[in-house]
Amino acid sequence: MKTQGYKIFFLIAFLTYMMGYSQIKISGKVTFKNKGISEVNVTLKNTYDGATTDAQGNFTFETSEKGSHVITFTHPKYEEIEKAVNIENQEITLNTDLKEQISEIDAVVVSAGSIEASDRKRATALLTPLDIYTTAGADGQISSALNYLPGVQKVGESEGLFIRGGTASESKIFMDGSLINNYFSNSVPGIAGRDQFNTSLFKGNIFSSGGYSALYGQALSGALMLESVDLPDQSSYNFGVSPIFLSGGFQKLGKQKNYSYGASAGYSLLSLMQKVFNFNTDFTDAPQGLNGDLNFRFKTKSGGFFKYYGMYNTNKMGVRTESLEPEYDFALVKLKGKSTYHNLSYRQKFGKYLLNVGGSYSYNRSDLKFSTESQEVESNRSRLLTDGNYINFKAVLERKINRISAVRGGFELNNTDENLDFGEVQKNYKDLISSAFVETDLGFSNALSAKVGIRAENSSYLGKSNIAPRLALAYRLADRWTANIAYGLFYQNPESKYINGPANLDFQKSQHYILQIMRSSEGRSLRFEAFYKKYDQLVKTYNIFPGKQQSQQVQSAFNNEGYGYAKGLEVFWRDNKKTFKNIDYWLTYSFLDSKRDFLNYPVSLKPGFAAEHTLSAVVKRFIPEWKLGVNLSYTYAKGRPYYDIASEFKDGKAINYTRNEGRLKDYNALNLSFNYVPSVGKKDAKAFTVFVLSISNVFGSKNIYGYNFSVDGSRSSAVVPPVNTFVFIGAFFSFGVDKTEDAINNNL
Repeated sequence: MKTQGYKIFFLIAFLTYMMGYSQIKISGKVTFKNKGISEVNVTLKNTYDGATTDAQGNFTFETSEKGSHVITFTHPKYEEIEKAVNIENQEITLNTDLKEQISEIDAVVVSAGSIEASDRKRATALLTPLDIYTTAGADGQISSALNYLPGVQKVGESEGLFIRGGTASESKIFMDGSLINNYFSNSVPGIAGRDQFNTSLFKGNIFSSGGYSALYGQALSGALMLESVDLPDQSSYNFGVSPIFLSGGFQKLGKQKNYSYGASAGYSLLSLMQKVFNFNTDFTDAPQGLNGDLNFRFKTKSGGFFKYYGMYNTNKMGVRTESLEPEYDFALVKLKGKSTYHNLSYRQKFGKYLLNVGGSYSYNRSDLKFSTESQEVESNRSRLLTDGNYINFKAVLERKINRISAVRGGFELNNTDENLDFGEVQKNYKDLISSAFVETDLGFSNALSAKVGIRAENSSYLGKSNIAPRLALAYRLADRWTANIAYGLFYQNPESKYINGPANLDFQKSQHYILQIMRSSEGRSLRFEAFYKKYDQLVKTYNIFPGKQQSQQVQSAFNNEGYGYAKGLEVFWRDNKKTFKNIDYWLTYSFLDSKRDFLNYPVSLKPGFAAEHTLSAVVKRFIPEWKLGVNLSYTYAKGRPYYDIASEFKDGKAINYTRNEGRLKDYNALNLSFNYVPSVGKKDAKAFTVFVLSISNVFGSKNIYGYNFSVDGSRSSAVVPPVNTFVFIGAFFSFGVDKTEDAINNNL
């Protein structure tokens, strides 16, 4: 009996002991906005007990712990949550709703109207500097490469970016935040000037075809923001040689890698190529140019960074064309141009604040001399001399609010001093545009963000001010799919070249409405963008010298009663080696419907610089075993309209009327380039060499850019490219930097 009592006692004691260590079930569901979240780690803190949620967000686990404890819920995309529990002998049900963790990497970025390419982490690189160099037909020029992006019109007879039905003057180019007033070289009527800035100077760019940031202004259509390189990786030397130019330069990096300096120079002359190719243009003086630049960059001990860049360029040319006037044999024009640009910028962090200060100075001089020739005797020359001094200063202070939210504000000063001398027309134009702006990036969640800004400007010449609000929203529709909308009001002074007499003028104005749908994945990008632009207060002009040749006529503004619109749809697709091995390609299509009543247009017309349909394709392939890069590009554009508009005076009032009009033939051009890189595959290569062969307009399509008309409008001649097909051969050498891996990885 005693033995039986001991057994019962030990059994009760054992059951009591086991009950103290019995397993308690803990279960529940983890959600975000009422939807279950998978792969959330649910852990009883300071123990090994826990579980991971399933596809519906459910979890369950058992524990033998007792008393007060904490359960944690963790997931990379959501904020960590801790919940206190008291574990006794009953099952526990614990449902939890998580909050999204805002991340700079995961957050959707506002991108309506813009394409960004830079080394910043948040950028989606769509057009890098190397892309520009390896785009056939771009000739290494940033502005030419942008012609293969949606929204940019192919206008061969004039330099500049013609964006979504806007003129070239309605787009502006900036370097490190400061305005570049002379980005393109001087030229003669009918021949486009070239980029004066070396593409390798810039590490990235943001091209906005509408709805751009409030930090920038004075552009009715779009803006190109260029970001110059910082310190180089190491010292290097380079030079290039071809039948049309010689160039060389160096970059020296300090031993402590806290400063660098460099310089380059180049000379170009087209006379040799005139003997090889059948040029359409009769150059009496072959185009030639001399350029040089220098730079320094310096990092301070406190983390500040100074950058300076300076450029000087001279060029000249002479052109002879058959005269449209019966009393002359030829019309002649000669050009002497020179320009300089200097840019100094400084950035510094102060805790949560970032200060960017920059300034630039530009000087540009164009000296054109017009004359005629009859029986090999040249007439007296009439001179059109223009020169301008431009000073720009901008300061921006930015404060981070959290990882993806920030507020920034600042001011900008843009001073212009221009002189014109053209016989009876002489003027001195001065204007100081003072601007203030504020803008904020608002990250509401990883799926929703906004950019809200406002800009105010005052023009001393106009004696008027404006206020321009800007707004953009981005929302993630689904994985890899985002939607963007943007609205903005944009103002711009009338072009000074049209201010040649007394007139009561105001700011020109445009409103942008943009809708964008974009899908992005590794190696692939797809963009659909629809836009509508409304123009108001555009400048109206008349011809001052209706009796002179077309190239010598001067237009003068008399009011701001012009108006117009532009609307369209654009598609961009890029596939970087995903579908086809080692092949990078992109396709663009733009539809544009635009009309304007501005300048000397007698009524609302389709602009002569706007094509309704534009299609382009770029294909690149690098073949490592051949050490060869092959690049193709093709552009098609529906024929643009052309007009012969004249002015006559009745009762002291200028009346414009159309004498001739029509439509150009469709534009077609296929371009091809080859890049041979002999250093590919060589170990420890200290020199990087590239041999280039480029053929523009391979099939020699006889494209026409427009027509010139005689004074009475009875005769005309086509405006055509200087040459239909052009072949470029060159060699480029770099010492100190081995770029062979870049050549392979980026399809050089």
